[in-house]
Amino acid sequence: MAEEKKLFKVKIDNISVEVEPGTTILNAARKIGGDVVPPAMCYYSKLQGSGGKCRTCLVKVSKGSEADPRPMPKLVASCRTTVMDGMEVANITSPEVLEARKGVVEFLLLNHPLDCPVCDQAGECHLQDLSYEHGADSTRYEFKRRTFDKIDIGDKIKLHMTRCILCYRCVYTADQLTNKREHGILGRGDASEISTYISQSLDNDFIGNVIDVCPVGALTDQTFRFKNRVWFLKPVDAHRNCENEKCCGKTVLWMRGDEVFRVTARKDKYGEVEDFICDTCRFDKKEAKDWVIEGPRKIDRHSVISQGHYVNTVTPKDPLVEVLSGRQPKLLFDIHSESQVNRPDVDLSKIDGPAHSDDFKK
Repeated sequence: MAEEKKLFKVKIDNISVEVEPGTTILNAARKIGGDVVPPAMCYYSKLQGSGGKCRTCLVKVSKGSEADPRPMPKLVASCRTTVMDGMEVANITSPEVLEARKGVVEFLLLNHPLDCPVCDQAGECHLQDLSYEHGADSTRYEFKRRTFDKIDIGDKIKLHMTRCILCYRCVYTADQLTNKREHGILGRGDASEISTYISQSLDNDFIGNVIDVCPVGALTDQTFRFKNRVWFLKPVDAHRNCENEKCCGKTVLWMRGDEVFRVTARKDKYGEVEDFICDTCRFDKKEAKDWVIEGPRKIDRHSVISQGHYVNTVTPKDPLVEVLSGRQPKLLFDIHSESQVNRPDVDLSKIDGPAHSDDFKK
């Protein structure tokens, strides 16, 4: 009989959870769920080596373990720090963490343009959510922001480097999903940028997934660019038997009526792709007849995308019935039978000359 693994007992914001050894603090918090989960802009559970870049998931370890109860001297990145048995962690219960997170958000927004009204990522942007929940009211940065020209990296992907926060997600995606990676980080320090070397374009079967993993509007779908807003579209789950054996064929169609505006992979509640899809499903299958539609996708009610999608709503009471003492109002009726003026037995076409009030008197 196989020996059971010993589980580590961890306490996060005074909530206990048992996890396997080797689990990070972030994933332990995700087992609890709710506000206890630290935000993460660079960590992606499906991508090996991701995490440790954005520092938004900083937490305070107030107790290292049962064996060594000393607290860690500095805040640590929860996506890179593994748990120990008896560890105690403070996230939203620590003013130090909240203040540090506010500073991290301020750094991420130093060079970020205020172009949410024209950005295709608006409405599903993790940076928007992060700045709203953890950011400061204003910035102290007074210097010139760095800017880059928008470029096409392939015929389907637009790169707007000015919006990039250098989370490296797209680099890991291209490295682990495609046969060859043609883009990465060029330059150092403030001159660092995501780009292709010697102007090579991104052209692989799964390269479109860099659009889904990008947490901001730096990498966008050119076939959808400026065509519609996500909150005007209805997301529905759909699937097809894809010819690519590596593709699951399970997607989300963003539709308005019968028109498919874009196709994306399905994401979980943390905004991470459940299964990556190929470029054929993403870019080439834009007809409803190409898909087997399963039904409307469940969207978090706090998301702007769910606004206007009236699902499971409660019909309000009709106050007019109460005013009429329970009687239903007559919304449609025969005016001839109800009116005290008109007489249905009078044929206007048989009246000689103009009709007068005397013609309708009984």
